[in-house]
Amino acid sequence: MRLLIIEDDREAASYLSKAFREAGHVADLAADGLDGYALAREGDYDVLVVDRMLPKLDGLSLIRSLREQGVQTPVLILSALGQVDDRVKGLRAGGDDYLPKPYAFSELLARIEVLARRRGGGAGEPTAYRVGDLELDRLSHRVTRGGQEIVLQPREFRLLEYLMRHAGQVVTRTMLLEHVWDYHFDPQTNVIDVHVSRLRAKVDKGFDRPMIHTVRGAGYMVRAGGDG
Repeated sequence: MRLLIIEDDREAASYLSKAFREAGHVADLAADGLDGYALAREGDYDVLVVDRMLPKLDGLSLIRSLREQGVQTPVLILSALGQVDDRVKGLRAGGDDYLPKPYAFSELLARIEVLARRRGGGAGEPTAYRVGDLELDRLSHRVTRGGQEIVLQPREFRLLEYLMRHAGQVVTRTMLLEHVWDYHFDPQTNVIDVHVSRLRAKVDKGFDRPMIHTVRGAGYMVRAGGDG
């Protein structure tokens, strides 16, 4: 997922950003309501995480303004104000969910995943992929091949998910940099090669036919069978 965190507390924002990235997601930050409003209008985000009490433009006014402009990105409101009236005001302002502080990150992540699934309407991006005997479940973050579970790091999971989403197609280095690493430039490192090599070692090791193939001069491809 691509998330926007609008939070003026630097420590809290840094913690959230790090936690989301460790969970395999991309997180942008805005430190005040005006910057958050501008980013939310211009960026293509799956969910917005909005602190209620913000400088320059408070969270509820920000959400109302976005809704008035036709921005329908799901919004989860974070706030130290946790009374029923506070939650009702947040939802009526256009928020989709409201989580009082303090909170457990696991609950925050679960709520955000629910909002992202709702946005898909059940008819958009699938929640699971299968290529041959390789299966990936986006909701449980579980990968198996031939019934054997494969344990992947968050970045490896995102890499495999993207490759499987485009199974049978060549995925270029640029596509991987932009969609898996969120780089809009080539950092001139072997980061992709290293991760693909690690992924291969986990996905293809012990099996007769490789799943992850190198297309010379073009990129990579996931397909069942053939030489790698």
